[in-house]
Amino acid sequence: MKYCAAQIKYLTAIQELSAESDDVKSVDIARHLGVSRSSVSKTLRCLANSGLVCEDYAINVVLTADGLDAVRDIFRNFNEVYIFFRRFLKLSHEEAHEQALTFVTTFPEETCDRVRKVIRKTVKKNNY
Repeated sequence: MKYCAAQIKYLTAIQELSAESDDVKSVDIARHLGVSRSSVSKTLRCLANSGLVCEDYAINVVLTADGLDAVRDIFRNFNEVYIFFRRFLKLSHEEAHEQALTFVTTFPEETCDRVRKVIRKTVKKNNY
């Protein structure tokens, strides 16, 4: 399944916030992404309609099984690109995180997969 840039950003934000707390609210997502609460509400409705977040997102934002699968797919590319930006380009955590997220939301999935394979070979070759 293909995800648009907004879906990827929101799904990763929900996952990251869920790792910090079991109680994720839309206001937390708004702060995390630097967007308005109305934008969060609109995107959460879209994610709920797509079956990626539970319908009761107004109370607590929880990823569905499909949402968790989507996050795994997204982070498959994100993590290796992040490692490349952090270790090889020596970017700060914040810069590497932001740029890896930009990369996986901008480039086609096929390109991300190809880059991921190159990164994996490079990391293995250099024993990272």
